[in-house]
Amino acid sequence: MTSPKVLVASDLDRTLIYSAAALALPLPDERAPRLLCVEVYESRPLSYMTETAAALLAELGETALFVPTTTRTRQQYRRIQLPGPAPKFAICANGGHLLVDGASDPEWHAQVTERLAGECAPLAEVRDHMTATSDPAWVRKHRVAEDLFAYVVVERELLPEDWVKELAVWAENRGWTVSLQGRKIYAVPKPLTKSAAMHEIARRTGADLTLAAGDSLLDADLLLAADRGWRPGHGELADVGWTAPGITSLPERGVAAGERILREFLREVREAR
Repeated sequence: MTSPKVLVASDLDRTLIYSAAALALPLPDERAPRLLCVEVYESRPLSYMTETAAALLAELGETALFVPTTTRTRQQYRRIQLPGPAPKFAICANGGHLLVDGASDPEWHAQVTERLAGECAPLAEVRDHMTATSDPAWVRKHRVAEDLFAYVVVERELLPEDWVKELAVWAENRGWTVSLQGRKIYAVPKPLTKSAAMHEIARRTGADLTLAAGDSLLDADLLLAADRGWRPGHGELADVGWTAPGITSLPERGVAAGERILREFLREVREAR
């Protein structure tokens, strides 16, 4: 019998890799785990994982089809230097771009943009609404990502308590989803999903088993679409106690959760083999 082909689609930020602010290291400094920097931005270290997690990810890349799955743009994704073999596939822009050997698949991107044009309000309307209703007192940046979705970078301590909720209600009626992740508030079209891109990769590769992990509202569809999924003890999904059949809610928070998720992936891959 041949071994089953396992596809592992994992979110990156605050799932496998962590900024200094998101590490959540509860131990005394002398007992903190050794960290590996996996992203540099403007000549400064930005994202980390533990050295143990790095070794686990390298092993995972050798034994399963590992697919980095992120809301980041292609440019932002390419700053990350993950341990292990270079992934054959990656999902960027929340499913708007499917990278094959580092290059965006044009047919997939065309399918996505056609679907967005027919199923939800245009990006310009959402972007203009976010600009008109936000306040420069607490918004630091307005951004459009890959001409697919919009986000703002805010000062969390100044952010009005109800603004995100009101934006979410407004966006819901126009076919968009709102997600608060750290200092960023995303508005993303509902048809723009990580799960659709994961299904396409599974179709192309003939994967027998799909595993997934993620921490935010934008990862919920990915977790539900996989055969088995994990979420850490932090993030949007943990904050609301979100769970579903086939989903394991882990107690670990911060960089320790990234380690645990990789151990769970590897355990499933070994059992499948």
